[in-house]
Amino acid sequence: MKKTLALTAAFAMLAGSAAAEEVTLKAASAFATGTTFARPFAAFVDWVNENGKGVLQINVVGGPEAVPPFELGNAVSSGVVDLANNTAAFYTNLLPEGDALKLATNTIQEQRENGCYDIIDEMHQSAMNVKYLARTGDNVNFHLYLTKPIEKPDLNGLTIRTTPVYQAMFKALGANLVRTAPGEVYTALERGAIDGYGWPIQGVLDLGWDEQTKYRVDPGFYQVDVNVIVNLDTWNGLGDEQKALLEKAAAWIEAKNADNLDINAKEAAAQAEAGIEVIEFSGADREAWLNAAQDEGWAAIAEINAEAVDKLKACF
Repeated sequence: MKKTLALTAAFAMLAGSAAAEEVTLKAASAFATGTTFARPFAAFVDWVNENGKGVLQINVVGGPEAVPPFELGNAVSSGVVDLANNTAAFYTNLLPEGDALKLATNTIQEQRENGCYDIIDEMHQSAMNVKYLARTGDNVNFHLYLTKPIEKPDLNGLTIRTTPVYQAMFKALGANLVRTAPGEVYTALERGAIDGYGWPIQGVLDLGWDEQTKYRVDPGFYQVDVNVIVNLDTWNGLGDEQKALLEKAAAWIEAKNADNLDINAKEAAAQAEAGIEVIEFSGADREAWLNAAQDEGWAAIAEINAEAVDKLKACF
């Protein structure tokens, strides 16, 4: 009887020890729950919580209603949240050269192979106190959406909602720039406060902006980066098994970037059905449009950190 009680107590202690080892990370997303750029992160979280029972779990406290998008970088840097789903455009106050991530022309898998991922991770760790864990958004280009037509790459006289992603390009093309959070764009369009906005090919209908949008300018430019970043103190405090779980989840969600080409085609068709017409630049106008995107994008980064430009251009 005593032996049975002793064994029972021993098993109880082991069970308690195993349970105590499970870590729960607090997370937030810059994008509203259920929208395009929140969905890959939701899948990432679900994968971790399903495969990490007894090891690590993630509790998502919310989207922009929990932490405003432009404050989320500070929140994960300081440890208010352990983990965030965010785009570098929303934390340029902490990592200005992070704006270069949009200029990549290769995939995150290729960046991991050629050493570029390590450079980007080090940039995040040094400037932000975060681990750059995963990137989604490969193969998703940005576009200019308008309420009135244009005939050439000239934005003079137009007021355009911007983020750091498009700022240098749209400014060089003559636009008046207004910076707002995504949640304010619909009202700004409705009131005529802006004539258009930059946004990827995906997500316009999710946000309801198609109701106020008449045109999309093609071709697309840049490449979306929506990143999973982890507070560095939190990361360093994790055990090897917990880190390995998150890295496996990162590889899993990054592999799903390959689905974006099909999603892009479906989104373009849905936009057309919603009445959004395409303004297609060709010839010299197309070249000028794409050159403005790349040239102005890199020039803006060079003003901040010329060394970063040299490193990233070599592996992007």
